[in-house]
Amino acid sequence: MEKIEQSLFINGEWRNPIKNNSKEVINPATTQAICKIGYGGAEDALLAIDAADRAFPFWSATSVRERANILNRVADLLRERVDKIAQTLADETGKPFAQAAGEVKFSAEYFQWFAEEIRRPNGYSVPSDAANKRHIILHQPAGVALILTPWNFPVSIQARKLAPALGAGCTVVSRASDVAPLSVIELYKCLQDAGIPKGVANLIQGPAAATTEAMMKHPAVRVVSFTGSTPVGRLLMHQAADKVLRLALELGGNAPFIVGEDADTEKAVEGAMIAKFRNCGQSCIGANRFYVHEKVYDQFVSRFAEEASKLDAKADLGTLVNLKSKERIEKLVSEAEKLGGKNLVSKIKLPDEGYYVSPVLMVNVPESAAFGREELFAPAAPIYKYSNEAEVIKKANDTDMGLAAYVYTNDLGASTRITEALKYGIIGLNNALPSVAYTPMGGVKQSGFGREGGAAGLAEFMDVKYVANEL
Repeated sequence: MEKIEQSLFINGEWRNPIKNNSKEVINPATTQAICKIGYGGAEDALLAIDAADRAFPFWSATSVRERANILNRVADLLRERVDKIAQTLADETGKPFAQAAGEVKFSAEYFQWFAEEIRRPNGYSVPSDAANKRHIILHQPAGVALILTPWNFPVSIQARKLAPALGAGCTVVSRASDVAPLSVIELYKCLQDAGIPKGVANLIQGPAAATTEAMMKHPAVRVVSFTGSTPVGRLLMHQAADKVLRLALELGGNAPFIVGEDADTEKAVEGAMIAKFRNCGQSCIGANRFYVHEKVYDQFVSRFAEEASKLDAKADLGTLVNLKSKERIEKLVSEAEKLGGKNLVSKIKLPDEGYYVSPVLMVNVPESAAFGREELFAPAAPIYKYSNEAEVIKKANDTDMGLAAYVYTNDLGASTRITEALKYGIIGLNNALPSVAYTPMGGVKQSGFGREGGAAGLAEFMDVKYVANEL
């Protein structure tokens, strides 16, 4: 088994961790180790923060044209290397190659879009009521940004934080997930080859708790951008309190998928297949609960189950990330069946190895069951029948989470009423793929705060300064 040397990128150089520790990276499709990576600790993380701190004055003063040129080169390199990076991504996450390639291409869009966005004017002046005064509002880079990302979309989530942070003039330290660090290493090689100056972008590997806590205590860190679970988000809020650190948190989801009485059921099924089964259901914005109007219930459920039964484990679904995830969803399904739930999907053929599971679409599940309440993060979901708007809005909002929701209807009035009443940060209206580089993505309630993508994503890494000038 090959050992990857120098998997930490600090101050413009690939290096081994100080203590020379290592960690295996597992392919969930085979359950076998792909390789070992250097696995650092708090001391390595602090070296990276120090490097970012030293580079900040230079990078923040670099012209937006120069910063934009580097971001555009990263986008070009991601597109040139899409096959290599996608294969690495597929190997370490278990997702199908086509989906991995799509993620890499999507990542390039973030770098390209923010390269364009940072060249647009972002300061302004306010007309004064006094002839001898001027009111000027400036947007300036906040400082060193800490970027913490999960394993399910390791490249694209890094990209949608890195691109605006670097574009804004912040220097960064990224921590990759232990589960999927290899594709992030490839992303950082693109940054290096694009000419990112020393210390501007740094990558560490190491235990999440120890490295993150150490970095958040460093006086240079001013912004923390995190995507992950709600419990970890709460912990970061506690740790950020003493320094009054700015946080941008994209946390857990529990997305409802509503099918209205006049929906195009074929389009709704097509959208449901994407929203539920992409990345084997392991998406924070993935559909988690289905609510179908009684008038189209039988038609939708029949077609949805039929299409789910045709899925290919390797080509369409991919695997769950590890054995713990596989055992968890199997337990939740078993408990739901004991409570009267019925799976409508014919079991598909699964490979002999790997953390593959068959799709599950279950009816007759009590809404109080864990299968109906928890974020499943698997190719499984309950389906419920509803009769009126007020009922479905109440049920859809009956969760502490508020990241994404989906609504399928051809009624303009109903679409307006429902989307405005849903307490979610992202609404896919007749659209199963709402994520694009140029719009703000993020949640409400316990799904977090702050936005990624669009102009709002750039603002997360900038301070607003008001200059009141008396002439």
